[in-house]
Amino acid sequence: MRVPRSSLVALAALMTGTLASAGALSAETAALDPATLGTPASPPEPAPVPASQPALQPEPAGADPVSTALPDYKPEAPKAEPAPAPVATTPVVPTDPLAAAVLARFGESAPLLLRLTGKDRDGIRAFYEARAYKPLWIADGAWTEAAKSVSARLAAAGEDGLDARAYAVPNLAEKPDEKAVADADLRFSAAALVYARDARGGRVNLASISRLITPQLDLPNADAVLSKLSDAGAKAGDALQGYNPATAGYLALKARLASLRGPAPAATVKPLRLPSGPALRVGMRDPRVPLLRAHFGLETRPAGTLDRPPGEPEEYDSVVSDAVAKFQRGRGLPGNGVLNVQTVLALADAGRPARASGSEAELIVNMERWRWLPGDLGSDYILVNVPEYRLRAYRGGSLRDEARVIVGKPESRTPLFSGLMEYAVVNPSWYVPPSILKTMSPKLAGYGGKTWGGYEVVRRGGHVSLRQPPGERNALGFIKFMFPNQHAVYLHDTPNRSLFSAAKRDFSHGCVRVDDPFRLADAVLPDWTEARLKKLIGKGERTIRLPAKLPVHLAYFTAYVDDGGTFRTLPDLYGYDAPMRAALGLPGGGGPAIAKLPEEKARRKPEAAPVAQARPAPRREAARPRRYAEPEPSARYDDYDSPGRHVRRAARADSAPEYGEPGLWTPAPAPVSRGWW
Repeated sequence: MRVPRSSLVALAALMTGTLASAGALSAETAALDPATLGTPASPPEPAPVPASQPALQPEPAGADPVSTALPDYKPEAPKAEPAPAPVATTPVVPTDPLAAAVLARFGESAPLLLRLTGKDRDGIRAFYEARAYKPLWIADGAWTEAAKSVSARLAAAGEDGLDARAYAVPNLAEKPDEKAVADADLRFSAAALVYARDARGGRVNLASISRLITPQLDLPNADAVLSKLSDAGAKAGDALQGYNPATAGYLALKARLASLRGPAPAATVKPLRLPSGPALRVGMRDPRVPLLRAHFGLETRPAGTLDRPPGEPEEYDSVVSDAVAKFQRGRGLPGNGVLNVQTVLALADAGRPARASGSEAELIVNMERWRWLPGDLGSDYILVNVPEYRLRAYRGGSLRDEARVIVGKPESRTPLFSGLMEYAVVNPSWYVPPSILKTMSPKLAGYGGKTWGGYEVVRRGGHVSLRQPPGERNALGFIKFMFPNQHAVYLHDTPNRSLFSAAKRDFSHGCVRVDDPFRLADAVLPDWTEARLKKLIGKGERTIRLPAKLPVHLAYFTAYVDDGGTFRTLPDLYGYDAPMRAALGLPGGGGPAIAKLPEEKARRKPEAAPVAQARPAPRREAARPRRYAEPEPSARYDDYDSPGRHVRRAARADSAPEYGEPGLWTPAPAPVSRGWW
């Protein structure tokens, strides 16, 4: 509203006068505040102006009366109108009774599946909402062909080391009502979704096994799974199977599992209760044998030959023993063919699903570890199997090269994950990590020198670090391969070449040391040969970018099938097998008996002096050609990871973990070079 001119004049006088109090001014100002004026009213008539007072000039059109009288006054910005509250919308209830029943089932608190998370349930609801809540698996009160295909895959989940009991298919009455159809359809979708996520590695909380197991699991969401299965039609079961790994290593273990279990006997569907008696072996006779023959569908008596007539019906011959052995393997028991107490109990309880044996558990655990890797390893990649102490480089899907490696000790384990190698550094520096520096900081704080026990003292912004310059005594050797990751580990060279001759090579602090790393560089750097890279030794730190990022997989397989088709087992270096079995509900929490890693013969390198050899005389060392591999021990170099060797106090920082990835706590890498220097 407009303020009377008389009020403005009075206010101006108060502002310029000396007798007005601050309280009166604030009260007058409050009176002018439109927010405190209350209900607008008609303005009063202006008072007559005395003759002695000059007449006021008319206000310019559009002028603010307050700002005209008070030059320093700044009017308040008009207050924005509050946004109207959103109008609550009621979800549209489908008119179709069956769709309405599906929507109503989502409103019930009863779970669709015990292992289904709230996020997964919301994803299923979003999928059904997009299709107007129409059932996906049931049509005209019966399962569709797609549902039958998926049901067959869920029932055969054991072929992939999964537990079929976790994906129970709901029962459907002969003439179900809308509520029964809705419940069965949604529970079937939940079972298919949980199977797909389990097939991609979602059934184990890896953090409960170790915080150093950090793969990026590709767990599909509900919309992706149900859309894929819906589009597959009658081949939906094959589409669901596709969530399991298709790598050669996984398929080899799967075939081994199927061979170990053997074909299930057709006659073991019904239970068989036998009278008590002694354990039976081949050659023994017992009145229970005819019952076994009838149960397994065998001849009533041993068949005759040219040398002897048919045997007695009660004879426990090799035919009966073989049938018992097949049943034992199908039930997860040792397939020795002996009718013992465990086998008699299993025959009486044949209706229940079989439990995996210790050998089967070993395969299932390692099949599960293949799910930690990406579904597509790529045609070019590097795979490091930590318990095997071996690295394999693949090019074009074929094995290009392999090498021995040194991995982390049990107290400083090598993490398990997949990364992308981006560059290699020739003549790298090594920085002592903060975990070690903080124990030395009191001494370094007051130290003014530029070197410390052979290390360079680097000061930046009040922070002090120790840098080991490049050279043959550097802890990282002459080259390192970087794939940035949260653990700050990488592949690198080492000056301690003799350690690669050991069969058990867990000497590092987490990183992976590679035997003959320049040969690996020849495999991962297509434009750089081994000979060309070695010419860079001693010419300063250089960074070489890979033409394309190369996947690196740090894996953990204690059982695998080698390239020749031989099944091999390895020691459980970090003790991961037992907690994996417990997490998967498998027997053998203490771990099965495992084979020892075979001893590997030490390579003969004429130029490498034995570890125990005394330091050669200066004259002889001067005549010896310079080696890239193993430096001589010295008082300034700490050969901290040679077993049994004395650790020198002068270079105690050398025994620190090798973590020091550029960009985390070390200086930025040297300028990138893409060509020849």
